[in-house]
Amino acid sequence: MNLVHIPIFPLNTVLFPGGLLPLRIFEARYMDMTRECLKTGKAFGVCLIREGREVGEPASPESVGCLARIIDWDMQQLGLLHITVQGEGRFRIHKTRTSTQGLVSADVELIPAEGAAAVPKEYAACVALLRSIAADAPQPIFAEPHRFDDAVWVGYRLSEVLPVPLAAKQQLLELNDSSSRLSVLQRFLESRATAKD
Repeated sequence: MNLVHIPIFPLNTVLFPGGLLPLRIFEARYMDMTRECLKTGKAFGVCLIREGREVGEPASPESVGCLARIIDWDMQQLGLLHITVQGEGRFRIHKTRTSTQGLVSADVELIPAEGAAAVPKEYAACVALLRSIAADAPQPIFAEPHRFDDAVWVGYRLSEVLPVPLAAKQQLLELNDSSSRLSVLQRFLESRATAKD
């Protein structure tokens, strides 16, 4: 098994492959991590917090997360760094350690990317909804290229934007089958529609 060692940023959010995530960095441990990633071009890991909080004592991350690569950064005031990351591949944590500064890092196994697949006809409503969300957004919310014909891309983007509970978003990230992911999302949409009737 080929393990890679990466810094981990536990957050109260779930990052999906291809997704965009703006972050405000102000704690020293994450400033140092970000500086190192900018210098080397390496990615760090974003994981949903299983136990703990974003600020202060090191939080315990969920075991599956997403690599995050910095694609933009800006520091308009000293001590506060704004970055935008884009999700890359998923990974599974095997072992974590925490530095004296409180930065969590981990030996991770990279999870193979799902191959592109056509969206099954029964999930056409999911594609229509995603197109509508993208069209109505006042500014672009998805990185180019948009792949509305790819079940993996559609599932990840819907998982990001729908008001699904964080625990459910984590489960959607961990699924290895795009059709199963779309099935869960469609059931969620149907349950919301039923609740409104």
